[in-house]
Amino acid sequence: MKKFEDALEDLSDNDDAELMEEDFSGDLANIEALNYDDLDSVSMLQKSRPYSDIMWKVEDALKKGSNMSNQGMVSEDDPEYQLIVGCCNTLDDIDNESVIICNFICDKYRLKFPDLESLVHHPIDYARVVKKIGNEVDLTIVDLEGLLPSNIIMDISITASTTSGKPLPEDVLQKTIEACDRALTLDESKKKVLDFLESRMGYIAPNLSAIVGTAVAAKLMGAAGGLKKLADMPACNVQHLGAEKKALAGFSTATSQFHVGYLAQTEVFQTTPPALKMRACRFLAARSTLAARVDARVDSIRGDPSGSLGRTYQEDIHKKIEKWQEPLPAKQPKPLPVPNSKPKKKRGGRRLRKKKERYAITDMQKLANRRQFGIPEESSLGDGLGEGYGMLGQAGK
Repeated sequence: MKKFEDALEDLSDNDDAELMEEDFSGDLANIEALNYDDLDSVSMLQKSRPYSDIMWKVEDALKKGSNMSNQGMVSEDDPEYQLIVGCCNTLDDIDNESVIICNFICDKYRLKFPDLESLVHHPIDYARVVKKIGNEVDLTIVDLEGLLPSNIIMDISITASTTSGKPLPEDVLQKTIEACDRALTLDESKKKVLDFLESRMGYIAPNLSAIVGTAVAAKLMGAAGGLKKLADMPACNVQHLGAEKKALAGFSTATSQFHVGYLAQTEVFQTTPPALKMRACRFLAARSTLAARVDARVDSIRGDPSGSLGRTYQEDIHKKIEKWQEPLPAKQPKPLPVPNSKPKKKRGGRRLRKKKERYAITDMQKLANRRQFGIPEESSLGDGLGEGYGMLGQAGK
């Protein structure tokens, strides 16, 4: 019986191994089937049914407006609330798809301008610049104003004059321009989703909207991937949501704001003095995180659909910043001692006795301070010069 059970176990192990080999070979077949030279094989989000349904519902909702009230508890069974959750997931998909398409564009356009991706870091800006330049060799006739800062445009022009790239073939250029169009279309779709979320922020996150505003609240929630994920984030990560890598091109960093994302667009941050901006941003991120955690609660005990807690937090932020700007208190003059006052009586005890013993004069110091009549003392330099030793070193002493 024991041998029969062992044989069955061996057979089951072999079956599992065969299934794993089949799955692995199937995955390899799918990977090999992908054609990285074909844009449709790499980018499939815009042709998917869930994405199309979400975008159609968003456009329809933006046209009709919202019938939801800011009062009352949030119901997860509400169809529009389900659409809001779907929009948060779609934002994640759009960001991932934008990165994939940008990598596709970089791989194709690297033959023409290999240094461009090190100068333009944002994927959408990179797609706009690639579409604008195309196969043009002389970039002095390409107008990039409005797309990038002037210092970056100057760097691109200088780098393009010394680049080792070659013009792209016509079919490769056509695929690259098509990928740029898809990236820009995804960016427009993301803006529509953010506009929809912004119009519903008073219903989704009333407390967060009261602190940072509906526009910034929608961007924070979109960058985090939803209200639940935003509530689970620590405040230090919320502070960096939306932060972009800046290309300073050798210019000074004194006026540049690093480690600040979408919170830099709030009224509180912009009206704060420059010396206190980072301190205010950290405090704003902490209060925004607490407000998001309150908004994420859908029960009537811990949730606050009226937004009163967010308004209270906003008042606290303003008071705190005003407190930081107050001048330091003036130094108070020290009062004179009371005339004819008796010395204070020191309290005795073990601690005071220990202190006296620690600083008491030693026996060696006592002998050095004494001098015997009629006998000259020894000194450090001799003949009475230098420091005298008193009765130290004398016989019998």
